[in-house]
Amino acid sequence: MPDRRDDAPSGVGDADRPLFTVFTPTYNRAATLHRVYESLATQTFGDFEWLVVDDGSTDGTAELVRRWRAEARFPIRCVWQANQGKHVALNRGVREASGALFLTIDSDDECVPTALERLKFHWDQIPETSREGFAAVTALAQDQHGNLIGNRFPRDVLDSNSIELVYRYKVRGDKWGFTRSDVLRRFPFPDDGTRFVPESLVWDEISREYRTRFVNEILLTAWLRPSPAPSDRSEAASRYARGLARWNLYVLNRHLAWFRYDPMRFVLSAVRYTRFSLLDRQGPRRQLGQLENARGRALWWLTLPLGWAAFAIDRVRVSRRARPAG
Repeated sequence: MPDRRDDAPSGVGDADRPLFTVFTPTYNRAATLHRVYESLATQTFGDFEWLVVDDGSTDGTAELVRRWRAEARFPIRCVWQANQGKHVALNRGVREASGALFLTIDSDDECVPTALERLKFHWDQIPETSREGFAAVTALAQDQHGNLIGNRFPRDVLDSNSIELVYRYKVRGDKWGFTRSDVLRRFPFPDDGTRFVPESLVWDEISREYRTRFVNEILLTAWLRPSPAPSDRSEAASRYARGLARWNLYVLNRHLAWFRYDPMRFVLSAVRYTRFSLLDRQGPRRQLGQLENARGRALWWLTLPLGWAAFAIDRVRVSRRARPAG
């Protein structure tokens, strides 16, 4: 195994561990997990382990991974836990990771054969004297039909962070890349029983201290599903309301310095904060009490009727869906 002590910031990784931990959280995805395995089996760069956290699957996932472990040319580990949600699985994966660089690939996606090689290349291009200030390298993704997801970065190589990327550069759509394992250990996902926590909560906290190198290369194929029906969206909003309310509250409390770049995005966050808070049975008094600045409170107050209307629509859709046919 090559010596990698110069490939990462000081204190990150050593020559006795893999450079990458490729991490897959999964729950009852035995039918699609083969895409991850097959794409890892064709990688042109071999210094990695595959860590699977099985979030309580009941479909034979453990047996499938056991069979692959017996035949694979790379290390595979599978850790089982009771079903708690992707964010808890991510925390577990970060704790278990041996690699210096932590790369998540979802259980129905696949990466191109040169993905790890190219990610390492772009990491190595960051000057060693500057690398300590970088947490990640992020590339582009396409869907299963070969269409770019979202838009490209404004430059082929851009050093920035996820907050600036959204507001100043208006980059949209799913992207893909690794984050340093030591950084992720400093920024765990909240684990308070909430069933869903948006990943942006962690990425944006990391952005306050570290930069990311963004590169215009397509390295992941993400298998997108058809858009859900409005009733399905409302049911999901109700199920995951607490985490979604938390995210929009975070935007109103922490991101308003970027208001001038994209005012409508903040208006929508204020509407959604009310909508999801009401779905989570948090009334207006509690909502107001959680807002930490005057501008956030003003936005919330001005958009309160729209938030109530969105909440009412969700309730009607969910009740109609639950009503027996006929």
